[in-house]
Amino acid sequence: MPGLPSAPAPLTDPFGRGISYLRVSVTDRCDLRCVYCMAEDMTFLPKREILSLEEIDRLCGAFIALGTDKIRLTGGEPLVRKGVMTLVRSLGARIGAGGLRELTLTTNGTQLAKMADDLFAAGVRRINVSLDTLDPGAFAAMTRWGKIDQVLDGIFAAKAAGLAIKINAVALKGVNEDEFDRMVAWCGEHGFDLCLIETMPMGEISQDRTDQYLPLSLVRSRLRRTWTLTDTDYATGGPARYVTVQETGRRIGFITPMTHNFCESCNRVRLTCTGTLFMCLGQDDAAEFRELLRDPSVDDAALAQAIRDAIARKPKGHDFVIDRRRKSPAVARHMSMTGG
Repeated sequence: MPGLPSAPAPLTDPFGRGISYLRVSVTDRCDLRCVYCMAEDMTFLPKREILSLEEIDRLCGAFIALGTDKIRLTGGEPLVRKGVMTLVRSLGARIGAGGLRELTLTTNGTQLAKMADDLFAAGVRRINVSLDTLDPGAFAAMTRWGKIDQVLDGIFAAKAAGLAIKINAVALKGVNEDEFDRMVAWCGEHGFDLCLIETMPMGEISQDRTDQYLPLSLVRSRLRRTWTLTDTDYATGGPARYVTVQETGRRIGFITPMTHNFCESCNRVRLTCTGTLFMCLGQDDAAEFRELLRDPSVDDAALAQAIRDAIARKPKGHDFVIDRRRKSPAVARHMSMTGG
């Protein structure tokens, strides 16, 4: 209509991909130490380097104004951040026409028993829970000190609260590769989707990733011995490619950055808890927003332009490699810092 301000141009990267999905790490801290994700003796960042919840909210608002319609909160473990529900409620209030289509989060499940109802009340309808094994002993070993009963209690509390649940499992050779049939059956029994993920070369850990790496092409062929898997065009906006399990009616997603990268359809960028925006999970180029957010002379228009400038540098794809000749990770930062 005449006189109405025109909507801002959508965020588009140099390769014509629309950027509509922001993943936000609200903390680098976690109450577990999963062996493929963190070193046991992690050194966490001082508080002054971490964005306040208000700063995160403002930057998310700037992205939403530029057409971002999906935000996922991650960590570390997002639910250990003190006061995080104030951010969840503020973002949840932006769900609707002209705002967010979806607000979701990825969690290890340890805090869900006490927070699931609040998440649903704030507008969250779907969550991902990281759970790599159903065996209590293996879970304790993989997380270094986690108790699986605490996570399972959280998962079922989330289900009772009305949240749709997807279980994320990293496929690790010699660790959980014999469990996937059991996990498919368990997810089918309880109405959960399952997403299997190849380990990624991010951050120094105490083990050789070539000993952990399990290609999902092999996992999928093994699953076909037991289950009828049908390809589907179902998508959630993330990188997973899904099949339907005929016997359970549930879906399995495969995230394969190593055997089949998902860069051609990438619609996402990642904000760390320090205000660093990574335009690609597997590249080191980044844009810094912390000082902009703390500079009183930087108004919303300048912030929006800084976002556009960053998206203009988004690369075509990542360079993940795992082999015996390349001992160092593809990128030095841990997944817990990047935000998944």
